[in-house]
Amino acid sequence: MDRFIVRGGHKLRGTVRVGGAKNSSLPILAGCLLADGVSVIRNVPDLRDVRTMLQILGALGARAERKKNGDIEIDATELTSHTAPYELVSTMRGSVCVLGPLLARLGVAKVSHPGGCVIGSRPIDLHLKGLRALGARISIRHGYIMARGDDLAGTDIFLGGLFGSSCLATANVMMAAVYASGSTVIENAASEPEMVDLANYLNKMGAVVRGAGTHRIEVVGVRKLRPAKYTVMPDRIEAGTFMMASAITKGEVGVEGAPRGTMAAVFDVLARAGVRVEADGDTLWVRQPRKIKATEVATLPYPGFPTDLQAQLMAMMCVADGISVLTEKVFPDRFMHVAELARMGADILREGPRAIVKGGAKLSGAPVMASDLRASAALVLAGLAAKGETSVARVYHLDRGYERLDDKLRALGADVERVKD
Repeated sequence: MDRFIVRGGHKLRGTVRVGGAKNSSLPILAGCLLADGVSVIRNVPDLRDVRTMLQILGALGARAERKKNGDIEIDATELTSHTAPYELVSTMRGSVCVLGPLLARLGVAKVSHPGGCVIGSRPIDLHLKGLRALGARISIRHGYIMARGDDLAGTDIFLGGLFGSSCLATANVMMAAVYASGSTVIENAASEPEMVDLANYLNKMGAVVRGAGTHRIEVVGVRKLRPAKYTVMPDRIEAGTFMMASAITKGEVGVEGAPRGTMAAVFDVLARAGVRVEADGDTLWVRQPRKIKATEVATLPYPGFPTDLQAQLMAMMCVADGISVLTEKVFPDRFMHVAELARMGADILREGPRAIVKGGAKLSGAPVMASDLRASAALVLAGLAAKGETSVARVYHLDRGYERLDDKLRALGADVERVKD
């Protein structure tokens, strides 16, 4: 098990290129199951979660391989199994998105209940509700979701949940509906850019998906899809993380290839915090003034401020001038990083789905433990701004969503070392 040793006090300077979006890559790779033949997916980051997804595809009988040029080839001509096993699915929530493609392609699917980050309750009821509406017969036995349905039929589906729409549920229903007879309308669908990316990929395969990027998606069923070549969009969460890393260290970093058209809420929050962002061609230059300003932010489904950047923003607000209020409206229990930041000297009061951060903290290095993917990034950012040495344990969480983060930070001048326990 690896950990990071972060020695703070270094201003980040230079440029860093954003990789492919994790939250697009996983459902797109699962979507390769819909067509027999060889699909080629480009710009897929080399992440722990991606490797797990490739193993799951392999367990289903597909040949999944990353080529020397970084492209991933998926040959799903012959699927020999309809079971996504517990030992793989239990480590990654995103793996549940093989449920829809398997059901559509084979008429049967057996998928273990998903695992992943501990960030609060994330039931899969919307996935099952949507698939049942299409005509699937679903039962849960011995920890596995069993789905059958040889004659899926299009219908109107409302995918509303307690905390709004669900990206993975939208992806699952969208992919299952491509082979359903007639037309399917998904109301309250997730409008995230990653869902647009998935829809664009499906359409390139020959599907008919309209309205992606809105809360009303229509899928017209077709008889057969063909394999396709597709390039995954850049990762807006990685881009936001590096922008905040630049700000918290009072550095000057150029973030190359960021999907700026999807990041309006992030730009707004950074501007209110006094962080200057200037576009120069393909690069966003982040220049931070002497002081970061406290701000009030609520996470919301897209186009609101993303929950996947809440922890990183909290780390930045720890050193801001004033009192910040961060409200989590997507995953109200996503605050396990609060206690670890407090170990480093942060002054944070948690009140239900709200964290009140008293800025101006003199952060000091400490041994801390990552609880989930984005909390890991927040602790690394705090370590970059802290005095002394911070040891971040369990960075396997970090490796699930950031490709070579330690290497990229070192290239910007950070003192970060990966060590094995």
